[in-house]
Amino acid sequence: MDLGTIIWNTIALFLTVCIFSFLYKDNPFYKFAEHLVVGVSAGYFAIILFYNGFVPKVWIPVTTRGEWWYLLPAILGVMTWTRFSKKWAWISRFSIAFYMGIAVGVALPLEMQQRVVKQLHATMLPVHFMDIQGFWNLLIILGVLCGLVYFFFSVEHKGAVGGAARLGIWILMIGFGAGFGLTVMGRISLLADRIQFMREWYLMVTQALWGA
Repeated sequence: MDLGTIIWNTIALFLTVCIFSFLYKDNPFYKFAEHLVVGVSAGYFAIILFYNGFVPKVWIPVTTRGEWWYLLPAILGVMTWTRFSKKWAWISRFSIAFYMGIAVGVALPLEMQQRVVKQLHATMLPVHFMDIQGFWNLLIILGVLCGLVYFFFSVEHKGAVGGAARLGIWILMIGFGAGFGLTVMGRISLLADRIQFMREWYLMVTQALWGA
């Protein structure tokens, strides 16, 4: 194992411990690591946006192909920087309005497709009792309907409607619990990865010292 790898892994271990130190209390080591990750991330994404956004979508079309109209969105982008000036801040409103209009126009059909159409399509399942899959499809459809009934407040939740609403809230809680559990397990897997990294660092250092 070369010395450079050991040094970089030791720095990574130090920063990991700095972040974990917040579990005790807020301290200068945690603040240092926090500010470092924010600064490095901002610089990294600035370079990524420059080479993946500005260069291929503005610089190359204008300088190599003479497509000067690519300067128009670039000018709109520059106009947003006038937000930092009290005198010229009103100019940025044109860029922001243009951007918001396009974003809404693009996002609306995508959101409808992902959150409405596909969700409706997922409930249009064949229902039969010839196999277990048809039975599960029936449960999915009933669960969706009961969940919708819970949010239907035009009718008092009594009788059959009330029973469906109570079943719907149970289904919603099961879904929320599963989602929360998945999130927690994702964080636990990150913690396990950091612990595994610490173990590998220890073995690497002891091996280097033993070899020395």
